[in-house]
Parts: sequence; structure tokens; C-alpha cells
Amino acid sequence: MYNFLFYLLIDVFGVIFMILSFSVVTLYLLIMILSALEMRDFRRKNRFADYQDIITSPIAPGVSILAPAFNEESNIVQNVKSLLALHYGKFEVVIINDGSKDQTLNRLIEAFELKKTSFFYQSQIETAPVRGVYRSENKSFRRLWVIDKENGGKADALNAGINISTMEILACIDVDCILASDSITRMVRPFMEETNKKVVAVGGAIGIANNCDVKDGTVTKYRVPKSRIGKFQVVEYCRAFLMGRMAWSRINGLMLISGAFGFFKKDLVMAVGGYFPKTVGEDMELVVRLRRYLEERDIPYRVAFVPDPLCWTEVPEDEEVLGRQRNRWMRGTIETLQLHNKVGYNSRFRVLGLVSYPFWSIFEKMGPILEISGLIYTLILLLIGDFSAVYFFSLILMIYFLSLLVSAFSILYEQIAYNNYKDKNDLRSLIRTILLEPLFIHPKVVLWGLKGHIDFIAGRGGWGKMIRAGFKTAEDRKNLDTQSTTS
Repeated sequence: MYNFLFYLLIDVFGVIFMILSFSVVTLYLLIMILSALEMRDFRRKNRFADYQDIITSPIAPGVSILAPAFNEESNIVQNVKSLLALHYGKFEVVIINDGSKDQTLNRLIEAFELKKTSFFYQSQIETAPVRGVYRSENKSFRRLWVIDKENGGKADALNAGINISTMEILACIDVDCILASDSITRMVRPFMEETNKKVVAVGGAIGIANNCDVKDGTVTKYRVPKSRIGKFQVVEYCRAFLMGRMAWSRINGLMLISGAFGFFKKDLVMAVGGYFPKTVGEDMELVVRLRRYLEERDIPYRVAFVPDPLCWTEVPEDEEVLGRQRNRWMRGTIETLQLHNKVGYNSRFRVLGLVSYPFWSIFEKMGPILEISGLIYTLILLLIGDFSAVYFFSLILMIYFLSLLVSAFSILYEQIAYNNYKDKNDLRSLIRTILLEPLFIHPKVVLWGLKGHIDFIAGRGGWGKMIRAGFKTAEDRKNLDTQSTTS
């Protein structure tokens, strides 16, 4: 009897894993098709667009750029200067010093001639105590606001920025990101084009600035990172933004806008209570909460995505740091899905409930567990002698070549649409990364995701320390090369 139940269980698991494997293949082929169609339509629509008209248009919405800062003394002044130099007619920059323990606030006060004001801070969204609001006496910096508050985390800092902001669009960014000079004009355009569906949020693509040359807050020379981990993230970001999010945008199924670069309607963010500070996935949670709010009120809406490379950031090139980041991403995903489990598999929420939520639950949240379970299942088959080598290796090859196909097409999209990586050596390096990633890097990503599950169950939270090397200018790189050759 027990043997019968054991083998029945083995057969059931075999059918489940086969269905999941073919579902993965089908879904990713569908994502490739949808993203290609969306990219084609986006390029046709924007080929002859004149963004200068948006800068001077009287109906262009005002934008409040919110940038939390914690212990950013080394780069904060240059980063704020680059934000103030963005090409747009009506915007303000709100820097939130989130209880920094270094000289971040003093550097800002000195560089921008800031003075503490008697501004009445109205806490419409509850935050950690605000110690002061600063403005500059220099009219050149009239767009700049600086909030000094006790430490409360990124979400809490953004909420403080929302409380003080005066514009109708919120641009929530990481203070250490590099924004293209025309980034605001491109990101506000979907808000200005809304017709029968309200555009509630717009996400943007994130580029990787490691090993690139940066001058005056602008990326002047694009290169792929030198490390294997850095190159992997270039491929991964192309997959995520130019393929994944373009496909989800096509069916209005986006559940995530990167916390490093996202634009939101302020009135709606205020209506749902701002960011939720008790999660490490505050960016995803806000998007899901906004969508849930509108679905429950039957308000037609759209979450848009702009694939242009408008924001560049430094990614971790140390495995330990990258592992902490992926651990946090997994915990944030789990928290968001649990907070909004009412949405899942519920026809009332249409695409959000019947497509997006199940995909994130099965393939993003449960992905690491399913992959480890598949490995254990294979080992059990080997031990009991019920193992088909032909079936096993055929399945492995199919998944491996699917991974190559998806990654290769994402790089192809980047080359066709933007062609940032013009050096053939960079492209060869990315191709080698595509070939090696499923074998050497993906297993580590699975383990990091699995550890995220374990830490979530154990109640271990926090962001973890993120170490950054800083952006390099062409002159810096030349000096480093000179030192390495002479030493």
C-alpha cells in the first residue's frame, strides 16, 4: 500500500513538473512576442516626437523629484547638481536626509547655501519626526528643498518628501542614480497622452553604469562591466526591462516599477496613504496597492512603461552584496503578495488578479522552491532507478536553449533600439555571459532567492549594507590605467 502511494506521488510530481516546464517555455515565448510588438509600436510612435514642445508646454505637469539620502556625503553635492540641471520647465528637487550619520546634510548646506526655514511641515502621511526643512538663499537653487529627518527607511523618507511636494507628478528616484537630461520630458509624456484610461504611474528602464565614463552627471561612454557578475546584470536588466516589462505593459499587467526610477500621480498616491514603510519591497507594494484601489472603484487606468535608457545606476559586483540584494527582492515580493492576497486569482481584478498575480506567485515567488524541488525529485528518481536519461537531458537542453534565446533577443532589442554598446568586444563578452549564465550564475540566484524565503519565515528583515565603488570619469579611468601599468 505504501509503495503504491509512494510511486503514485512520484508520478503526480512528474506530471506537475512537466506541466510547469512547458508552461515556462510557452510563457517566455509569449513574452518575447508581446515585447517585440510593444517595442515596435513604441518606436513608431516616438520616432518623430518633439520633446522640446513638452518642456515649454503650458499644460505640461509639474514634477517633484523625491530622492532619499542616507550617508551619501561623498557624492551628494554632484548628484543634486545633476538633478537641478535636468531639462524641464516646471520641477522641484526634494532631497530627504534620512538620519544620515555622516556629513551629508552639512555638505548640502555648504554647497547650496541652505538655511533652515520656518516652513510648516504638514504630516499628511505619518513619518518619522522631521527635524527641519531647508531652502537656499541663492536664487540659482530655488528649485531645491532639503528635508532633515530622523531615520525611518527609504519608504518613510519618500513619504516625508510626498508631504512637502507641491507638484502633481512624483518622480521617486535613488539619489545616486544618473538621469538623462531629457528624462523628465520622456517620462511625463504618457501622463499627457492619457485618454479614456487614467495613467497612474510610469516606469522607466534602468541602465548599468559600472565601467562607463561619467562627465557632469551624464554617461558619455558606455561599456559593459568588467566582472562576470556585472555582465550578468547587464543581460538580466535587458531581459527585465526591454522584454519582461514591455510585454507586461502591452497587456497592462505591470505590478512593479523600479524604486530607482518611477513616476506617479500624487493625488492617487496620497489617496492610498503613500508608501508602506513596513516592507522592503515598497516600490512593488505601492504599484499593487494603486492598482487594487482603482480596480475596486472600477476606474479605467493604465500603468505605462518607457523603455528608453533614461536612468543609470551602479550595480553590485560583489557576490555577497548581490546576494543580499536578491534576498531583499525576494522578501519584498513575498510581503507584497501576502499583503494583497485578496487580489490573487480573483476575476474582479481582471488582468491583475488573473494573470499578473498568478505569474508572480508561481514563477517569481515560488521559482527557487520549484527549481530546488525539481532537483530533489530528480535525485529521488535516480535512487529508485526510475530515471529516463533521454527525457531528463532533453528537458534540460530545452530549458537551456530557451534561456539563451530569451537573453539573446533581449540584447538584440537593445542593439536595434538604442545601440549603446558599440564595441564588438562588449557584445562578444555579453554573448559569452549568455552562454555561461544558466550554468554558473543562475544556480546562485536560485539559492539567494531560497535564502530570502528562509529569512522571511525566520522573521529576519532589513536592507543589508550596499557597497558602491562610485562612478568613474574618463580622467579617473586614465589615471587608474596609468597606475596599474606603472606598478
